[in-house]
Amino acid sequence: MLPSDYAERVYAGVVGKIIGVYLGRPFEGWTNQRIEEQLGEIDYYVHDKVGVPLIVTDDDISGTFTFIRALEDYDYDPQLAPKQIGQTWLNYLIEGRSVLWWGGLGNSTEHTAYLRLREGIDAPQSGSIETNGKVVAEQIGAQIFIDGWAMVCPGDPERAADFARRAGSVSHDGESVYGAQVLAAMEAQAFVEDDIDKLLDIGVAQIPSDSVLAGMIRDIRAWHAENPDDWRVTFKKIQQNYGYDKYGGNCHIMPNHGLIIMALLHSNGDFSESMKIVNTAGWDTDCNSGNLGCLMGIRNGLSGIDSKVDWRTPFADICYLPTADASGGVSDAATQAQRIIEAGAALNGVKIDKPKNGARFHFSYPGSVQGFRGTNCNIANVGNADGSRSLSIRVNSSAGDNVRAMTNTFIESLDTAKYFERRGYGLMTSPSLNPGQVVRTNLSLNGDASTDADVALCIGVFNEEDEIEFVQGPTVTINPGSTQELTWQLPATDGLPISSAGIEIMSAPAEANIEMAYFDWHGTPNLELGRRKGTMWSRAWVNAVDTYHPYYPESFRMIQNHGTGMLLYGNRDWTNIAVEADVTPHLIKRTGISARTQGLRRYYALLLTAKNQVQLVKELDGTRILAETSFDVTLGKTYQLRLEANDHLLTGFVDGEKVLEATDASLASGGVGLVLDEGRTATQKVAISNV
Repeated sequence: MLPSDYAERVYAGVVGKIIGVYLGRPFEGWTNQRIEEQLGEIDYYVHDKVGVPLIVTDDDISGTFTFIRALEDYDYDPQLAPKQIGQTWLNYLIEGRSVLWWGGLGNSTEHTAYLRLREGIDAPQSGSIETNGKVVAEQIGAQIFIDGWAMVCPGDPERAADFARRAGSVSHDGESVYGAQVLAAMEAQAFVEDDIDKLLDIGVAQIPSDSVLAGMIRDIRAWHAENPDDWRVTFKKIQQNYGYDKYGGNCHIMPNHGLIIMALLHSNGDFSESMKIVNTAGWDTDCNSGNLGCLMGIRNGLSGIDSKVDWRTPFADICYLPTADASGGVSDAATQAQRIIEAGAALNGVKIDKPKNGARFHFSYPGSVQGFRGTNCNIANVGNADGSRSLSIRVNSSAGDNVRAMTNTFIESLDTAKYFERRGYGLMTSPSLNPGQVVRTNLSLNGDASTDADVALCIGVFNEEDEIEFVQGPTVTINPGSTQELTWQLPATDGLPISSAGIEIMSAPAEANIEMAYFDWHGTPNLELGRRKGTMWSRAWVNAVDTYHPYYPESFRMIQNHGTGMLLYGNRDWTNIAVEADVTPHLIKRTGISARTQGLRRYYALLLTAKNQVQLVKELDGTRILAETSFDVTLGKTYQLRLEANDHLLTGFVDGEKVLEATDASLASGGVGLVLDEGRTATQKVAISNV
């Protein structure tokens, strides 16, 4: 059984996690003294005070909502093994560019574990003390990614702790994994229990009583009991007994876990107070605040998050998840919550209906706007008489032209892309919406409006100067008190990426209120991708090769020094699809194109080989050749490759002739890619269409 409010509590946990990370990220690693001297108590966002954006790419968010996808990828297996979670790392992580802190072997625990996995050392050995040493294995990372594993186990702390152990052991061991288990158990129990002492009892019960971490929690509880009204007294004792000077490495589990326990106790159950304490205390602020924010979000729900200050409006649900899931880089809290809800339901044997027939933007949770922002209008989430919720778009009384409500489907600007590249975590993503797909929405106009409203679906498209131009679909008139369905098959954009989608209000009475019940799109795109002026066309490809620069004569020159590299494009939900590209091998082991691509190690591919073969390959926890035949591969010669995936049938063509065919039902959907095993290739154009 799932709690009756399970879905909304998961959403609150996801929102709490994001709030905590965005709140603590600008001063991560600062001491308490520096924070209090330069920023004062952290009772709200301070990004503007230190000159950084609020919404950022961050390992705490991207890792948390990426690694939990192991459940989805392995059919929600309740016996999911550490090895499979490790394979999920290899599938979604792009070495040196996404999710992790790539600090080097023996310096970054997660990078160290990734290198072990890549070398063929499976989890849990990849993260063990035996493999990497005690100091490396007991840093904070097992804890910071653990929230999703808790949220799929509502009211089942033992199961949550067991999942946390399996997931944490991919990269960590010892006290680090214990910390992950304690937090996961508390978060799982917080769905059904709000007593903080009971939550702590349940959390500690999951780990050895003689562990150092269990002893520290006992100490902190005792110190809190002595001075319940002054967290700084407890903090000083944590500094003296469990501070950074007591443990090696860059960011050890012990001091930081201690601050979470301290803030949980001294906040007396208040979300905002817990955020203030854990962030003002310092050390690994975004990690600690993110974990605690998730716990308190689950425990207190949305009303508890919103009780004192407006935490949510500034980021409008938006989060970034740059991984090898090509179009998943720009996301939102409701979307990530839905993944977790579906996993929790599957693990508990419960059938659930997706909100509003599976619409991407359904606005079903109080306050959720899923990235929609207004130009010359105000955006809000509102409840309806039938219990459903909608997005309210109220036209400003002084508004003239350009009244829009839009959500991003790609990187919002060239400046945004450049900023994230400079700071070390690039926002790599491809557009989630493409030409040829059909956009749809449901709009209604308030009954007391004085006149009709003229509305059109709208997209923002990057032009060749890397600036956004808006394109409107057919205009529809909505009468006061009526509802209209709008649909629009998107036109070609000359290979340039779609940056945003929503509606434009062409005319409406002042203060008109238009409600959007949902916003969605479907279908396989029809587009041709290749060199254009500007740079956003090239940033639309997720780069997972050693060298890819859009400055060579070819649109896509790929260079891979070892192993397999890919350029990735497209959406996880594309099903029956054809991908076609010219491929010129210069020095290769294998090269070609992929379809139904779900990362770096989950796809079908049509490949030319240095051994004068053409192959149909399934990459899924290892390589399987589905079909192959002899084929004369000449270096420097251009070949036109086409791969069709139609239900279970896979068909490969070279220069217009069918050369291979196979059937396989393992991968039902996914994007496309250019694939290279060691060497150099070139491609000018890639075409994607329905089959």
